Amino acid sequence: MAEKILVVDDDLDSLKLIGLMLQRNGYEVSAASAGSQALAKASTERPDLIILDVMMPDMSGLEVCRRLRKNPDTKGIPIIMFTAKTLIDDKVAGFEAGADDYLTKPTHPAELASRVKAMLARNVTPPVKGGVGSGARGATIGVLGAKGGVGTSTLAMNIAAARHMAGDNPILADFRPGVGSTGLFLGLGRSTGMMSVLSKPLDEIRPKLIESELAVHTSGLRTLLSSPRPREAGQNFAPEAPATVLKALRSMGKPIVIDLGAGMSPVAGRLQGEIDHLVIVVDPLSVTLSMARELLQELDSARPDSTKTHVVVVSRAASSNPPTWNDIEQTIGREIRAIIALASELALHAQQSQVPIVMYQPTAIASSQMIKLADEIATRIRNDEHPGR
Repeated sequence: MAEKILVVDDDLDSLKLIGLMLQRNGYEVSAASAGSQALAKASTERPDLIILDVMMPDMSGLEVCRRLRKNPDTKGIPIIMFTAKTLIDDKVAGFEAGADDYLTKPTHPAELASRVKAMLARNVTPPVKGGVGSGARGATIGVLGAKGGVGTSTLAMNIAAARHMAGDNPILADFRPGVGSTGLFLGLGRSTGMMSVLSKPLDEIRPKLIESELAVHTSGLRTLLSSPRPREAGQNFAPEAPATVLKALRSMGKPIVIDLGAGMSPVAGRLQGEIDHLVIVVDPLSVTLSMARELLQELDSARPDSTKTHVVVVSRAASSNPPTWNDIEQTIGREIRAIIALASELALHAQQSQVPIVMYQPTAIASSQMIKLADEIATRIRNDEHPGR
């Protein structure tokens, strides 16, 4: 049976055009031209997906989205916001209202079809117990900041926590000797596990050694951590050690989530070619975006499959003159995978409780966005392992 999609737009021409594009892709389409009508249809028809315009006369799409999320009958339906508004703050408002994705008008039919297909796939694909896939080689997700202070470690930690909550068997590996903060955040102290492993002769870096150095969070999430002790940053280890550690980790869990820190450090340079999916973290500031463009251009030469490099914007505060979504994409020359609206108060409370944000308050907007990102990458990993399924 074809999936049903509810399209909500007060512009009848737009409504007809979107409906026709979706029908040509095999979907059943239901239409609503007002917010109140959309709420009624969503409740009675229970569509598989809702495409929702923001600007409507009787009720804004943001309010419709909020009401859908409050209704137990409709709160689980995925929602794509569809609007001409392109400012980052507008998109953040949409995500805060409960939207799962955001498309700007006008959009190419192929992009609309791709976003719809991906959203429906995420909504029906169940988590795989014991790992993202069934292969012996554990998948890896690297997280790399375009510069310091953009939320790289926070995102890496929460991606790992989200996959742990989903039933996977992840390991969070902090490859930042001398500047590791994750252990302090999680209440695991100044763990020196990573450097203890890296400093060993290559033939001794085996799963058994790594297992003895893992620190386990109260949630059960396993971690291999670097400490914040400055002297660790100056310790020597074999150039091949990071890749050897990563190879051993692949046999111990799935996915392996790797905190690479900021910029193309020697360790990040050695590992980026070994990583399956790489997340580049930026904030919506011009300096960061310029640095991200340079970083992405360098990565393109070593990672020819750009579909496995994902740019994520972490937005901590509203700006008086924020760049538009399109401005950011044009500056960095790459599509944005996600925007995380990270509230400082939520992050502070999670840190005080010594748990990742997604575990501290799973229903928070930022948590939902990070869980969705982790789910999306996990789905891509499954597709990589089992093409055609």
